[in-house]
Amino acid sequence: MVPKYLQTGSTDILASIRQSVLRGESNSSPSPAHKEEQTELPLVTTTKKAGIATAASLIELCSKYMSPSDLEKIKEAYRYADDAHLGQFRKSGEPYITHPISVACILAEWHLDCAAIQAGLMHDVLEDTGHSKNEMAKKFGTVTAEIVDGVSKLDKLKFSSNEIAQAESFKKMLLAMSKDVRVILVKLADRLHNLRTLGVMRPEKRRRIAKETLDIYVPMAHHLGINHAFRELQELCLQNYYPRRYEVLYKELIAARKNRRPALEEILNDTKRMLERANIKGRVLGREKTCYGIYNQMRIKKLSFSEVFDIYGFRVIVSTREDCYRTLGALHMMYKPVQSRFKDFIAIPKSNGYQGLHTTVIGPQGTPVEFQIRTEKMNDIAEQGILTHWLNRGSESDIQTLTHAWLQSLLDLQQKSSDTSEFYENIKADLFPDRIYVFTPKGKIISLPQDCTPIDFAYQIHSDVGSHVRECRINGQVRDIDTKLSNGDMVEIATSSLSHPDPRWLGFVRSGKARAEVRQYLRSLDFDSAVKIGRKVLEEEAEAAHFSLDSVSDEIWNTVMKEHDVDSRASLYSLVGSGKASFVVVLHRLQALSDEEREPDKTEDGIEVMVNGKRQSAQIARCCHPVWGDDICAFERAGHGITVHRATCIHAQQGRNNNAERWEEASWTEATNHHFTVPIDIKVNDIRPAILQATQAVAQEGSSIVGMNIPDDLNDPELQLLVQVDNRIQLMRVMRSLRQVSNVKDVKRRFESSF
Repeated sequence: MVPKYLQTGSTDILASIRQSVLRGESNSSPSPAHKEEQTELPLVTTTKKAGIATAASLIELCSKYMSPSDLEKIKEAYRYADDAHLGQFRKSGEPYITHPISVACILAEWHLDCAAIQAGLMHDVLEDTGHSKNEMAKKFGTVTAEIVDGVSKLDKLKFSSNEIAQAESFKKMLLAMSKDVRVILVKLADRLHNLRTLGVMRPEKRRRIAKETLDIYVPMAHHLGINHAFRELQELCLQNYYPRRYEVLYKELIAARKNRRPALEEILNDTKRMLERANIKGRVLGREKTCYGIYNQMRIKKLSFSEVFDIYGFRVIVSTREDCYRTLGALHMMYKPVQSRFKDFIAIPKSNGYQGLHTTVIGPQGTPVEFQIRTEKMNDIAEQGILTHWLNRGSESDIQTLTHAWLQSLLDLQQKSSDTSEFYENIKADLFPDRIYVFTPKGKIISLPQDCTPIDFAYQIHSDVGSHVRECRINGQVRDIDTKLSNGDMVEIATSSLSHPDPRWLGFVRSGKARAEVRQYLRSLDFDSAVKIGRKVLEEEAEAAHFSLDSVSDEIWNTVMKEHDVDSRASLYSLVGSGKASFVVVLHRLQALSDEEREPDKTEDGIEVMVNGKRQSAQIARCCHPVWGDDICAFERAGHGITVHRATCIHAQQGRNNNAERWEEASWTEATNHHFTVPIDIKVNDIRPAILQATQAVAQEGSSIVGMNIPDDLNDPELQLLVQVDNRIQLMRVMRSLRQVSNVKDVKRRFESSF
């Protein structure tokens, strides 16, 4: 989820950008790490160049809002940290103390209190030196020591590809945050400075840290409403994950800005005059979509740079809510609005407290421009989020209440998850920033993750409502319970005491709360109830697929039972009914084995190929899985016959170099009725619905899945399928169908099998 945004296989994006640059952009354009172009229109959001911070610069920042007594406490924490890190150096060669000072400076820029600044200065002391928490608490107080200890615990469990380690690390972060939100603020500042100075690291480490940041810290910054940190972290992640793409895209952005400067200045001046005519007091700020935002839009929508919509935009900051709507009306009178590009986040605030009006209009020369209209208070919350609590010197605010409610919802998910891996899977669904807003029949607004269904909505209302859904209506129409909801939908749920959660729900529910509740119910079933539900699900799904379970032989049942480590059909039904085994996997395995049993001649062994002009029987190599239509070669081993490899197979190439006399050119005979099994790797955003979606996409092309591996690492899930096809053309159709699934990020044919 790299989550949803950064993924390999996007070289077409880089090529598209590069071609634009070669058409006229000079190599002398400033890189983001160098001097920014000065302009009256502050249109580009760039990452800050990390200079060497000093204690004097920190004290200067703190003195702008702290008392003299607090400044003395900051100096004392600095001396303590400086002594603790004496003799330690960063990878860049700088004294290590420059990093804690930089972290503290970021916290001071955010106007955090004395305890947080002290914790920023000492955040690595417990981790990297011999000092203890008790010693720190006696010297600086329990609050500061607890914040430092919380941050230290986060670092003791390093993120890895192992799902359990990531889940345990996140759980520790959550528990520390629930006690004091300053823990995550110190961690965000720490991560921000690390990313600013990541250039000295090895490329693979830069990519790993960027990916980890996008998975966890970017969504955290968004949920806390710290927009400037959210944007900069995204930019730095792109810069460190794909440095060449970032550089080329940045140059193209600068070139496009130069070309559009006259139009943008005209819009800026027209908007100012419009406010004066309407007697609205306000200010107008230019803004530009970040490189990360542009890259993400290009990747998702498969666009070239020139096709990206609304790169440019303006913020209009006014005094009151009424002025926001008056400004919107005046803008629509001045410029033609774009249909379906208006969002009212004042009437329906985002889950992190954000409010504002968004509209896209067609400006001079046909330039699409987005306007965001906010009050000063809305703008503060949009940019500072939870930091407004400290900017207002600790006064209670709506954003503070929302943050506490969000943290409590995370704790509830933890309690309802059976283990850390399940908790991590549930939490990832709710962590990412994309949300939709739907209504109850009484007009209450419900915020849900993107692609949620009526079941997610019902569980958000109340656990009992979700567990007894009988029927749903969307905008007054009866709809299926797996229908994806859209912004503005009005959803009505009918319940029945006879209705209960179904294991099939796990294939389409999106929110962590719904997943946790469904799994908790399924786990609570006794054996007989689970058997009954599992059998019912398999029979109903088999009937829908025009497949009879009664026709499955005992041998096939035994094979599938052995694969699931059970010794009876009842136990297999129980696994399905309790949600421990996917009904999709079980059913398709039964179907595939039945097909092979009915048509034993249509296997990939015993095929015929042409070798030296003669038809010869051959077997298919398991190392590269050639299919009819691939370029092939043949290997002959005494007593074992001929094995067919793809011509580009690495084993074939090595074999030709070492033992050329046993290798021959080969070609396929005319199209046959043989089936070929091919492994495919599918990177997905969400593993549970991906199983059902992939199965449907494969079946749509007349193919079937004969094997499936579900990954342990749900942080960057990659579903491994073994599909059965007749030829290369059908394989390409299957892969194209899989790529069209919205939940799928990337599809690749694999030439080595783990099945």
